[in-house]
This record gives sequence, C-alpha cells and structure tokens, in this order.
Amino acid sequence: MPQAPRIRQGAAEEPAAKGGTTAAEPARRAQPAEVRQALDALWRIEAAKIIAQVARVTRDVGLAEDCAQDALVSAMQSWARDGLPERPGAWLLTAARRQALDRLRHQATVAPLHQRIGEERDLHHAIGQAEFAEAVDAALDDEIGDDMLALVFTAAHPLLAPDARAALTLKVVGGLSVAEIARAYLRPQPTIAQRIVRAKRTLAEARVPYEIPRGAELAARLPAVLEVLYLMFNEGYAATEGPHWTRPALCEEALRLGRVLAGLMPAQPEVHGLLALMELQASRLAARVNAQGAPILLAEQDRGRWDRLLIRRGLAALEHAQALGGPLGPYTLQAAIAACHARAPSFGDTDWQRMAALYDALLQAAPSPVVALNRAVVVAMAYGPAEGLALVDGLRELPELARYHLLPSVRGDLLRRLGEPAAARAEFLRAAALAGNDRERALLLARAAECGDPPAPEAG
Repeated sequence: MPQAPRIRQGAAEEPAAKGGTTAAEPARRAQPAEVRQALDALWRIEAAKIIAQVARVTRDVGLAEDCAQDALVSAMQSWARDGLPERPGAWLLTAARRQALDRLRHQATVAPLHQRIGEERDLHHAIGQAEFAEAVDAALDDEIGDDMLALVFTAAHPLLAPDARAALTLKVVGGLSVAEIARAYLRPQPTIAQRIVRAKRTLAEARVPYEIPRGAELAARLPAVLEVLYLMFNEGYAATEGPHWTRPALCEEALRLGRVLAGLMPAQPEVHGLLALMELQASRLAARVNAQGAPILLAEQDRGRWDRLLIRRGLAALEHAQALGGPLGPYTLQAAIAACHARAPSFGDTDWQRMAALYDALLQAAPSPVVALNRAVVVAMAYGPAEGLALVDGLRELPELARYHLLPSVRGDLLRRLGEPAAARAEFLRAAALAGNDRERALLLARAAECGDPPAPEAG
C-alpha cells in the first residue's frame, strides 16, 4: 500500500479528514475568460462521468480521457463563438462521444471493431448509425450498471503498480490535477505525471476489460479501490488547491460509490470502515465553512449543523465493520476516531485520550509521517501542548514533510498555546507560504495576525 497521504479528519486539520446526449441552443455569447471559468468548474464536476460513459464505448480509459479532453478544447472554441449552452454537461458528453466514435471508425479500417469492444458482440456494422453510442451503451451494460465504479476498478487494475493505480484513478475519476495528486502524495509533479502516462499505456496495451470484476478478482483489487475512494473523499473534504476549502460534489461521489461497494461486499470490514469514515466526515461539511466560504475549524463549528442522519449511518457502518471481527484496519480505526468527534456534544467534551489510543493503533496499522503528525495533535489535546510539540519536532527533518504546510501550522498552534506568539506567528506564515488552497492560506495568515506584530529590530 502506498504511503498514506493527508489524513484530515479532526486531527491535523484542527488546528491546522447525466446529462442528456443533445446540446441545447446557445443562450448568449460569452467572453473567453467566462468560458474558461465555466469549463474549469464544469470539468471538476462532470469529467469523471463523461470519461466513464465514453470508456464504455472505447473500452480504453486513456482514450476516453483523451476524447473528453478533446471535447473540452472544442467547447472552448465553440462556446466563445456561439455562447454558453443551457446544458453544458450534456454538450460536453455529446462532443466526447462523437470524438470516440470518430476514433473508432478510424480504427475499424485497420482492425474489426468487435476485437476492441468484446468478442461477444460484433458492432462493426453499427458504426455508421446515429444510434451507435446508445447501442454500445446497452450492449456493454453489466449487471451492476455503474459506470463510475467500473472506471474505478479498471484504473485500479493489478497490472499497475500501487502508486500508479491511485494516481491514474484520482486523475480520471476524481478529476484531480497532477499538482493536486502530487501534493496529496508528497511527490514531485513530474513523477506523478509519468506514472499516469505509463499507467494509461499499460492498460491500453493489455486491453484490460472495462468492467467491475467478480469473485476473487474483486477482492484482490479492493485495497486499491478503497484507497482511491478515500483520496477522492479527502480531496473533497479539504481541497488541496483552488478557491474553495471543500468540494462537496467530490465527497458525494466518493460516498455514493462507497455505498455501492458496501452493498456488493457486505462481509468486508474495511469496506464498511471506509463507508463509516466518509459518512461521519460528510456529516460536518455544512458546518466547515461560513456563508462566505471561509473555513470554520472544528473547535468553532456549530454542531447543530452536523447532519444527524449521516452520523447515524456512519455509526451503524462502524458497528457493522467492528462486528465482522478481526483486527481493525486503517479505515475502521479512522472511522472510530471520527466517531469520537461525532459522539461528543462539544469540542471540550471530546474523549481525547481514547483518540490518542486509537491513533497509536493507527500508526501501527498504517505508519506514515502524516498519521504521526495527526497523532501529535491529539496527544497535545489529551496530555498538553508540550507533549505534542516534542512529537512534532521529531518529525521536522522527515523529507516527506519538508513542504507539507500542516506541519508548521500544527507547530504554530502548539507554540501559541505555550505562550510563544512570535515563534507561532513565524510558523503560521511559513505554513501559509506552503499552502496551495486559497481559503486555507487566508486562514493561516489570519492566525499569524492574531499572534501580533513581529518584534521590532534592535537598534544598530
């Protein structure tokens, strides 16, 4: 399993876890900047759905992503000329599917189409028909019928190395940029980009089936799929980059896929552990930002805005995971940590000592520098800031955390609590310089300002 990335579910985050297929008439003309802004927002929401549907036709994840990207370029040109369509998601889907059909028609001159999309159905003669895309969709529909979950399992194929699986799936399913994935894994961007390119090439050359596996193969691919769903949710819960601190649509999609997976695998504890974690975390989303979108930290959140239905679902999934027996896995342990927050009527009533014990177990089950940082925060809450600062200082030389903004953020909070405002201010400023998210950067700058002005230089 690759090194665990950011775990931001109540530890280091505090204080630092279909459109249709026809395009509508353009509503009005738009400026290029307006088109770019609309496409950027739309791409984050719709890209994975478009890629998933096109992949059912192409049977090639890389080719499907290329077609979706081509549709994006076409939209940039067409919308700037003709105006924004009333149903932009449907416009992009139609354009991407047309790109796919054009490419398949071209390939059909070299090899029979049925060799590319399954020996069981020869659709070669359907290429010229307007209903081709719909015919292929119906022919390729599996008994589960979830395009997105099929996309996740295809991108998480065991032919790929673990890091490559996660990077590719986050790119095509989660809609994350290479920069966002690199920051999540604390790796250089060129490294992540190369992994994604090689992964797509490997899947295409092996002609990996675009489907949800069954039986033993389903279980074998499960750890990679769980990790990807976790990372998708995590990015939605605390966005790495951009103007918004949260991306609720990404959380909702990861949660939906997790519920589908739990229905498929009722006897897998970690499936239900991850589902419990996502349900409990999602319950706080509405309370994590104010009306202007600014972050609200856990200690200051209005717990009356936490979604009680999601909390009940999360606690039930956690109980189910624990009842299945065996050692608790990393996702179930994280869900148990989240449950400590969910059960506490107020921040001050949180059982920090139980959380510290759970983090001890999590560090044994899934050791990583980020887990260790989260543990240090909880130890500070349970046993005092000096205890926590000693643990944080022991992590400062780790190369994986050299540019991880939450380390100086946590250190700044602990120094502030220990009565060292000048040192705390310096740490908050350092964290702000490293932060990629606009809202988080503003929060860190505000916390630095709360520590007072820097000391005046001594006279020479």
